[in-house]
Amino acid sequence: MSSLLLSLALASLPALSDLHAAPERDIAGPVLTVHNSERARVGAPPLQWDPELAAAATVYAQVLASGAPFQHSPRAGRSGQRENLSRGLPGASALQMVGYWTVEKRDFEPGVFPNVSRTGNWADVAHYTQMIWKTTTRVGCGVASGQTGEFMVCRYSPPGNADGRLVP
Repeated sequence: MSSLLLSLALASLPALSDLHAAPERDIAGPVLTVHNSERARVGAPPLQWDPELAAAATVYAQVLASGAPFQHSPRAGRSGQRENLSRGLPGASALQMVGYWTVEKRDFEPGVFPNVSRTGNWADVAHYTQMIWKTTTRVGCGVASGQTGEFMVCRYSPPGNADGRLVP
C-alpha cells in the first residue's frame, strides 16, 4: 500500500521541464523591476524579460535544488549568456535572493572590469555588475526549492562582466 501511495505521489509531481510554468514561481515582474531599478540608478537602459532564458534558468535552478554542487552551469551550454546564482534559506523569496546581489553595490566602484570593487576582489561585486551591465538587454530567471533551501538562477544576454570594459 505504501509503495502505491509513493508511486501516486511521484506521478503527481511536475516534470522537470514543466517547472517554469508553475504559477507560484511567477517572478518575472518583481525580479525585472529590481533589475531595472538598479540599472536606472546607474544610467543603464532597462532589461526585457526573456522567456527562453527564464526556462533555461528554471531548469538549472531545479538541478541545483536537487543537490547538485552550487556552481555555475558549464558555459558551453549557455553560449552568449552570463549567469547569476543565489541560494536562500527554505522559504526565501525571489526578491530576497535577488536582493543578495543588489547589496554588492556597497563594494562597487565604477571602473574598467575587473577593477570595479572597493575590496580589490571583483567577485565581491560580480552579480551586481552583471545586473547593471549596459550592453545586456535581456534577462530570464527561475527558482526552485530543495531540501537545503531555495535556489535562483538568472541568465543574461548579451553577456556582461567582460574584461577591459567600462562599468557601468
